[in-house]
Amino acid sequence: MSADFSVSYDEGSFWEKIKNFAKKAGKELIEKALILFYTLQDPATPMWAKTVIVGALGYFISPVDAIPDFIPGVGLTDDLAVLAGAMVTVATCITPEHQAKAQSKIAEWF
Repeated sequence: MSADFSVSYDEGSFWEKIKNFAKKAGKELIEKALILFYTLQDPATPMWAKTVIVGALGYFISPVDAIPDFIPGVGLTDDLAVLAGAMVTVATCITPEHQAKAQSKIAEWF
């Protein structure tokens, strides 16, 4: 049985996780999370895609996942895999604007 990680998602928790783990998580993971976040915020994104994104971001935020985030070297690999899978699933909904917003934020932080 799979867990419903969408219950772990809320915008405040998302930004808190990003703030606390940005450097440790690395540019690739944070970029994917931000692209998904900005896609979620877009009113034009269909509900099915928002459901996928909320589940993936909920997994990213949740302290309880397959590999605990605090384990050096591998703790965030499952998060990266989940975010990458969500991006593939909703790829048709991701716009250049979503990517540009994420890139802009990444440029500020890295």
